[in-house]
Amino acid sequence: MKIVINGTGYVGLTTGSALAYLGHEVTCVDIDEKKIEDLKNGVMPIYEPGLEELIRVANSHLQFSTNAADAIQEADVVFIAVGTPPMPDGKPNLNAVCAAATTVGENLRSEFTVVVNKSTVPIGCASWVESIIREAYEDSHEGSSKGRFAVTSNPEFLREGSAIFDILYPDRVVVGSNDARATEMMYTLYRPILEQRFPAPTFLPRPDSLSAVPLIATDISSAELIKYASNAFLSTKISFINEISELAEKVGADVTQIAKGIGLDSRIGPRFLQAGLGWGGSCFGKDSSALVATAREYGLRMPIVEAAREVNYRQRERIVEKLQNELKIIKGKTIGILGLAFKANTDDLRDAPALDLAQSLVERGNWVRCHDPVALKRAREETPDSGLYYFDDVEHMCQNVDALVLCTEWPQFRDMPWKKIAKTVQNPLFIDGRNFLDADKMRKAGFNYVGMGR
Repeated sequence: MKIVINGTGYVGLTTGSALAYLGHEVTCVDIDEKKIEDLKNGVMPIYEPGLEELIRVANSHLQFSTNAADAIQEADVVFIAVGTPPMPDGKPNLNAVCAAATTVGENLRSEFTVVVNKSTVPIGCASWVESIIREAYEDSHEGSSKGRFAVTSNPEFLREGSAIFDILYPDRVVVGSNDARATEMMYTLYRPILEQRFPAPTFLPRPDSLSAVPLIATDISSAELIKYASNAFLSTKISFINEISELAEKVGADVTQIAKGIGLDSRIGPRFLQAGLGWGGSCFGKDSSALVATAREYGLRMPIVEAAREVNYRQRERIVEKLQNELKIIKGKTIGILGLAFKANTDDLRDAPALDLAQSLVERGNWVRCHDPVALKRAREETPDSGLYYFDDVEHMCQNVDALVLCTEWPQFRDMPWKKIAKTVQNPLFIDGRNFLDADKMRKAGFNYVGMGR
């Protein structure tokens, strides 16, 4: 099939590359000329393990272009995968979605086309996108657009850092549509994944237990709400264990053992029960906020989701409290931040707990040094006036600090010469915001180790 992916962010670029790898003819389009030129030259705009290799393998089926019009006129399926950043009131900014839908309507081919909402959009957005496409088509063509296209919802469930794996080997594929032809075309599009009948990339083998992937074919509104409900549940699960972690500290318990004890219950499961600074990134904060805002439009409150958000953002302040408990006076102290990305294996800084914490410390009069194995370049570009000091050499950053705070669970941090580093710091306080390092080893190395909920 001929596919157009409108948008080359995390979702668009990884989805387009995977579909091209499966043999579809894919054109990824974007209005950012520099990004498209970089992609043509093999320069990745994001850090995502396996993406560069996948693009290289899929190269014969994959194109990058700024010319959306020509690509759409040839496409069987057009994905809208543009950004929907949050506005101050919590609602997503849909300007890019509107622009993409207008371009689709102006350039629809004569044959039937499936338009896929891949961007995370509010419930009911498919009808809105359909109306934009219809109006744009009829403004630029003679005759009706009836029967020429159908809009479907195909939410993504990608984890940054393992997005390629999640596309090729997903837990499920969700397609929301009110048109039988569109559903059939989406089934054909995803059939290699649903039946797992494609050769696995050499750098990303297929899980032994995976032989088929469920397809959830439903109405559009249900598909849209599945996405929001999924992220709201996962964010609530993380906030729950973080709330328990605060009580664990008060009563002298260990939240890591508590998480293990409840996670072995098959009704609960062990995933998303890691206490720490809380969640960040492009999805949980934005989607939970949008879900609350959508409910408000219908006269409803979502107190559980609201509470999950409140607990999450309090976690960042708990680190400040730990610093105050150990150092007493923190104003004027030098704090080293280990990890800036919101999670390991990505350079994404959106809603990153580390940056919020670092900025809070700067506002309190601290000198804040930062290191990240991957995200430093992006941090320097995106936060030039933050008052933070960025270090390429992590051991150099650690010298003479009054405290170190681990914010991102990069594997590299496990292998650092902590015994040597402990001798170079001003004060050997180590706050592990992810409970990532071995507490006994860090104490034997000479650090006053403080975890979360332990």
